[in-house]
Amino acid sequence: MGRVALVTGGTRGIGAAIAVALKDAGHTVAVNYAGNDEAAAKFTADTGIPAYKWSVADYDGCVEGIAKVEADLGPVEILVNNAGITRDGMFHKMTREQWQEVIDTNLSGVFNMTHPLWNGMRERKFGRIVNISSINGQKGQAGQVNYSAAKAGDIGFTKALAQEGAFKGITVNTICPGYIGTEMVRAVPEKVLNERIIPQIPVGRLGEPEEIARCVVFLAADDAGFITGSTLTANGGQYMA
Repeated sequence: MGRVALVTGGTRGIGAAIAVALKDAGHTVAVNYAGNDEAAAKFTADTGIPAYKWSVADYDGCVEGIAKVEADLGPVEILVNNAGITRDGMFHKMTREQWQEVIDTNLSGVFNMTHPLWNGMRERKFGRIVNISSINGQKGQAGQVNYSAAKAGDIGFTKALAQEGAFKGITVNTICPGYIGTEMVRAVPEKVLNERIIPQIPVGRLGEPEEIARCVVFLAADDAGFITGSTLTANGGQYMA
């Protein structure tokens, strides 16, 4: 059964792959993005999926953006909280701004997007929420105290909210990708990839965005209703929770 799905940070990388996979699965899809108008326009031209611009760090902006999506497409029944940023730095050098920007987008952004949709899902007695966390939210990562804290918070958010939504037919799950071959990761110098990153991955390669997308399609399906509060690791065996 096709439903209306909204993917944040959905015009590039993992988000774009998720949006396309959900569309291919028969859903009506919209994506959100924060700043890159050129990438958003190209994504919509290539896929036919509409893109809406607002920052997930802004609660009022999320309320207004969601209202536009629902006016155009209908009630959102599948939400994928994928938007995220990095502001890396060793903790002794990290600024309050680096901390707050990452928390505002990667953790508060999940609240800001989910909260306006929650009552509608409760009333309809159906919802699928998939939060994209990270391997570094599970194991931590030097130089990413802010990012790791936010992504660990996403996991806690998932487990708590899943308990509230279960009896209303709403599932809430988390996916924790490892190193995925996005534009950002592939921009890492080849020597670093081949000598420091890939040797840590037992399957011997980077993941592909489409592999994360398939996980989302599974969790978003109507017949995945018995799976909630779960953390799905997709990291090639690099970290086994």
